Parts: sequence; C-alpha cells; structure tokens
Amino acid sequence: MSELTVGARYAKSLIDLAQDENILEEVKKDMELFIDVVKQNHELYAVLRNPIISHDKKVKILDAIFGAKVSKATIGFFKIMVTKSRGEVLYYTAQEFINQYNTKKNIIKALVTSATPLSAANQKQIADLVAAEVGGNIILQTKVDPALIGGFVLTVGDRQIDTSIASSLKKLKLEFAQKAV
Repeated sequence: MSELTVGARYAKSLIDLAQDENILEEVKKDMELFIDVVKQNHELYAVLRNPIISHDKKVKILDAIFGAKVSKATIGFFKIMVTKSRGEVLYYTAQEFINQYNTKKNIIKALVTSATPLSAANQKQIADLVAAEVGGNIILQTKVDPALIGGFVLTVGDRQIDTSIASSLKKLKLEFAQKAV
C-alpha cells in the first residue's frame, strides 16, 4: 500500500479522534506546525524514515521537538505512529490531515501565478471570483514568475486557467509551425 493511502487512513482516524475530543482546530495547527518543521529540517524526515533508528529514539526526538508545542492528543498520535513502525508516513499523514480538514470545512486552495506581484485589491478580486464560481472559502496563494511576461495562471484543484502572454505566444508559434508545414 502506498504511503499516501496509509497516510490518508491515519489522517481520517486522527480527524475522527480530534472531532470526538472537540480539539479539531488545535490538532490542525499542530499538523501545520509539524509540516513546517519537517519542510525546514530534512534531517527529521530522514530520521523518521530510517528503520535503523530505534522507535524509542524517534519518540524522544519528536517529544523534544514538539512535546511542549502540540496537544497531548497530537504527541500521543506521533508516539503511536512511531511505535507501530509508521514513522515514515507521519509527514504524509499530516499533509492528508490538512487536506481532509479543508474538505470538511469547504476550504479551497487556489494558486495564482503572475508576471508581477498582485495588489491586495487584485488578490481579493480573484479570490471573490473563484469563491463565486466554486463556492467555499478560498485560500489564495500567490506566486511571481516573470517568464509569463504578462497575465496570470490560476490553478484551483485540478483546473487551470492560463491567460499569460507566454502561453499565448507559445500557441501562436505552434499555429505558425503547423501552417508552414
């Protein structure tokens, strides 16, 4: 079974537990913290995946890093995962927890990539348009890519709208190439 599938199952269990104990928001913040720490510290990810390092040592490391920063339910979940030899899927479980939380709360992530930074008014306008189209609460992430020349690329889930000048030039180039042949 893939790590993502296993992570999804554990994430579902953790969401159910957090809802039962009425600490869903707290556990979500804990998972976000865990993801941020692992992204910034690749050694932690390597330690969790390493089968040679004992479970006790992994638990001590997690407790030292997160013990005072996360809820008892979260640190208990980390310990259970590690002692059940599932430390390697802990990162995927945290990511999947956030995904399932967002689905449950009808939160949709959108990414807009533009040639220049967008103003706050433009960001709000795009977020409002996306919210009107797909519903839900929109979390808009922005990215700047000067290679687009102008326009923007909006990605929402598996859908993408590309209004960039670079894309238009590429299409035009293909049309000319096909007509020349």
